[in-house]
Amino acid sequence: MPSCVIVVENLPVPLDRRVWQEACALRDAGWTVSVICPKSEQFPAAFETIDDIEIFRHNLPLEASGKFAFLYEYAAALFHELRLLLKVSRRRSFDVIQACNPPDLIFLVAAPFKLFGKKFVFDHHDVCPELFVAKFERKGFFHSLLLMAEKATFRTADLVISANETYRSLAISRGGKKPEDVVTVYSVPDKARIRRVAPNEALRAGAGTVLGYVGIIADQDGVDHLVRCVHHLVADHGQRDIRAVVVGDGPALASVRQLAGELGVAEHITFTGYLRGEDLLSALSTFDIGIIPDPVNEYNDKISMNKVFEYSALGIPSVSYDLTETRRLLGDAGRYAADATPAGLAAAARPLIEDLELRRAAGLRAKALADAQFDWDREAERYVAAYARLAASARTKGLAGA
Repeated sequence: MPSCVIVVENLPVPLDRRVWQEACALRDAGWTVSVICPKSEQFPAAFETIDDIEIFRHNLPLEASGKFAFLYEYAAALFHELRLLLKVSRRRSFDVIQACNPPDLIFLVAAPFKLFGKKFVFDHHDVCPELFVAKFERKGFFHSLLLMAEKATFRTADLVISANETYRSLAISRGGKKPEDVVTVYSVPDKARIRRVAPNEALRAGAGTVLGYVGIIADQDGVDHLVRCVHHLVADHGQRDIRAVVVGDGPALASVRQLAGELGVAEHITFTGYLRGEDLLSALSTFDIGIIPDPVNEYNDKISMNKVFEYSALGIPSVSYDLTETRRLLGDAGRYAADATPAGLAAAARPLIEDLELRRAAGLRAKALADAQFDWDREAERYVAAYARLAASARTKGLAGA
């Protein structure tokens, strides 16, 4: 039975939906799967087995906020990842190591295992050089280091799994990969796991319209734009019968809470924290309009956000800035701000708030798009097929060298 170890650094599993769905897809295809990831408050166990998938978790320092803090966090993570890879290797042999970025440094712990014939798969979640610019608003020395790390990761990888077609193009152009060694697998939700349930009326709190956000709350995610959007809707457009529900957690949560208070809209915004399972589905089913507040920059222009797929799967109309990859996915099923400001986001959301028929029609278009194009079974088939080709190639080379 073929075996792999998936290493992910920035989110615990099964919270990382993409990684969990990939692990389950490989398991269903007959692979033995282990996952190495960080601990969190919700997932503190150092080891557990969920649905026949072994999960090894490690501690990480507190959330990094500066360049040198990031270096310390990455060094600690690499130490634990190597330690746990060795632990897995003592328990059983494995054929493949899959690294899920960020950061683009996990190749360092995978490289020694390649000397013993293990294959290395790079699951390209984020464009780290662009993420650096989005966080620090400049390039310079550290940006150059990130480009070097990205290139080294691509060069080490036997197979690249790209999160969208933009990433695939980068792997070929910037990473020098052969097209046949790069496969696109979108992070669409499993339809068996995402569905409408009874809404959470306590979250609605009697409001006529609920604006929703689900995801990580970090500086680059633009939740501050959502807060300012709510302020514009209330103060400039007189939309006092609205409530924003923010589902998620992250390092910027305290600052966006504070901003809501400073702008006088705290009574219009509920921060639920991290939710999962039925609680998450109930919150999502309460959303009337899904807000995608990620600001316009080179990073957000390239990424495919999970919430795009989640809103669409539930028939929730969405409002976003005019980002290249977001428009590529949603087309005319999305609604886009005419200018890249919170005021523009508010202006784009207002017609959906005021016109119930327009909102319903937009939701139906989003659901039809999701049903036609956002199919995890199809993505999983492509993902597993890429692994099968990699395993077959390894066997062929092994026979040739015998």
